[in-house]
Amino acid sequence: MDEITSVFVTESREQLAALEAALLELESRPGDDDTLNAIFRSAHTIKGGAGVIECGYIVAFTHVVENVLDKLRNAEITLDSDLIALLLVCSDHIGNLLGVLESGASAPDADLAAEGEALLARLQRDWLSGERAESRSGPPTAMPPPLQSSGGGAVETDCWHISLRFGADVLRNGMDPLSFLRYLGTIGRIERLETLTDAMPETAAMDPEACYLGFEISFSSDADKAAIERVFDFVRDDCSLQILPPHSRLSDYVALIASLPEDPMRLGEILVRVGALTQVELDEGLAAQHRAEAHAEGEAAAEGVEDEARPQIGEILVEQKVVQPELVEAAVARQKQVSEKKAAEARLIRIQADKLDRLIDLVGELVIAGASVSLLASKSGLGDLVEATSLTGRLVESIRDAALQLRMVQIGETFNRFNRVVRDTSREMGKDIELVISGGETELDKSMVEKIGDPLMHLVRNAMDHGLEQPALREANGKPARGRLELNAFHDSGSIVIEVVDDGAGLNRERILAKAVERGLAQPGQALSDAEIYNLIFEPGFSTAEKVTNISGRGVGMDVVRRNIQSLRGSVDVRSELGKGSRFAIRLPLTLAIIDGFLVGVGDAAYVIPLDSVVECIELSTDASERDYVNLRGEVLPLVRLRQMFAIEGEAPPRQNVVVVQYAGTKSGIVVDQLMGEFQTVIKPLGSIFRHIKGIGGSTILGSGEVALILDVQALVQRCARSEEQRATGAPASRALPAAGRT
Repeated sequence: MDEITSVFVTESREQLAALEAALLELESRPGDDDTLNAIFRSAHTIKGGAGVIECGYIVAFTHVVENVLDKLRNAEITLDSDLIALLLVCSDHIGNLLGVLESGASAPDADLAAEGEALLARLQRDWLSGERAESRSGPPTAMPPPLQSSGGGAVETDCWHISLRFGADVLRNGMDPLSFLRYLGTIGRIERLETLTDAMPETAAMDPEACYLGFEISFSSDADKAAIERVFDFVRDDCSLQILPPHSRLSDYVALIASLPEDPMRLGEILVRVGALTQVELDEGLAAQHRAEAHAEGEAAAEGVEDEARPQIGEILVEQKVVQPELVEAAVARQKQVSEKKAAEARLIRIQADKLDRLIDLVGELVIAGASVSLLASKSGLGDLVEATSLTGRLVESIRDAALQLRMVQIGETFNRFNRVVRDTSREMGKDIELVISGGETELDKSMVEKIGDPLMHLVRNAMDHGLEQPALREANGKPARGRLELNAFHDSGSIVIEVVDDGAGLNRERILAKAVERGLAQPGQALSDAEIYNLIFEPGFSTAEKVTNISGRGVGMDVVRRNIQSLRGSVDVRSELGKGSRFAIRLPLTLAIIDGFLVGVGDAAYVIPLDSVVECIELSTDASERDYVNLRGEVLPLVRLRQMFAIEGEAPPRQNVVVVQYAGTKSGIVVDQLMGEFQTVIKPLGSIFRHIKGIGGSTILGSGEVALILDVQALVQRCARSEEQRATGAPASRALPAAGRT
């Protein structure tokens, strides 16, 4: 049962996410019936699943929500922003109830229960009670015609007939057939029930995990056929379900008997026992069916048609004018959809995240062991062994790529969560804000998707509060009243870039600089670049807001944004134009586990440069041995000398090399003693004692067992850029201006 509950909670949270997204979409497109139906299906699926596992408090709450959605579908009430807001809050409450179920508690606590009662009272008072619902429903609409049975008369509150045959795998899938019957009793009353065990084999051939049960049910309810079918949504693909409305034609029952696997006479007796037919009606119906089959067989024989090509029961019923051809076609189409759905689901499998993490760890150890084997093979000088280890290395690389791909997820799911945030926050602040999402299909490591959510939340909320203006002010400045907030994602040079862009007021350069001087972060008259000034907003406690709001203004959050992004080996870059808007660009590596590296040596030390950032390698000319830059085909290339930066003892060799690296469009050269080639690198984080070392992003283990440091190309490139800018302006280095990517 714990496994069933876990699956239910996981799938219900997915349904809630779909429900919330559909509600927000419906708010912008109120007349979209498909979206409304999707919302109803999500709510009903959650309620149905809760009924199967007998979680009464979720069933009770979701049932009322479903009633409101049903009235909305039937045009008995009209949609407005108040109803959308209330349904979104109800969605949050269902999520909290799922948390209660997940925790193992038998019922929600007093506070949560009181919150649920308040929401139910609002739903009942404002949307389900006759007077309020009528006042909100707008112009009266014509009542839908009564449901017509196949016999032509209006359906009364009378007995439906349900033929139900569970599939063999129902029990294996964790479903209890009796739970569905108990849940069926919540929308009506089971008058008579016959249990069929005809499919049960002999004792020796019986599978204790297989289900052989079937039921013939006489069911009294005011519900319609669709509501009865929804009871069995969770096993719809694993059972045979046929429902006949009250006062159905005799031919409908005969067709039902013909379509079921049991003996027709036995089924007829059961139908008589449950009150669906009288004995006289049964005899007449079976006689008519025999005549129809004999007539069909006679025509087939006359035309020389093989037995396998005889008309099926659906064709016979069409010929006898029992059912219409479009009903048969609809049934065939539905069966095709079910088959396609099963095929799609068969291609998906759920895997726990910790199992994937364990796989990645093992692949990392395999990479290290493979590097050691390759090194030993090259030292042995045996050609066959070297060739074999080379082939093994390529296979290990393929396994690495495939394993990492398993953890890659699309960032669109994270982006979509902000639809709700933008809607609620903009209404709270009285602003009109449009959220535009692009690049949602961009993939990155699952662990990074989970950790980037909080930094993005801070940036989005600050953009809405500080960046985007009130509608009246925007119109006065010649802008559209509706503000625009963009979330973009794309790949660039082996990294992923996530942008938060707004068309608001932009950052006030002078106000930020004045605040920095006031706090002692900059000296009066100090010449600072725009990038340095904008990066001041990431200082702890830094804020230029004139008043504190519920969203921001206390100087809390932006320093956390930078710290969290740096912990992911990323950086954040700020660009802004006063009066036109701001752009925050977060640049992250694709994965935190394994990368392709380029090994270089300086003295006795080895360093690894991420291969994605390497552009080319050149030899350092002797006349440039004392300069901090070289001429690279007419382009000034600033240099980082690792020997000087890390104070490595010993004389530099007469011949040195430059590894040209690029980050965010800026190039720099790293001067090294020797180039040692490419290899796969497993990133090992450094201890907290080394977190202040600049230019180092981690460590790895070489095939020889030695430790090599992984260079932080981002920090090195930005260090060069700052040095060049200070050299060009003649300004002294600022003492407290940490760049966005400094580690």
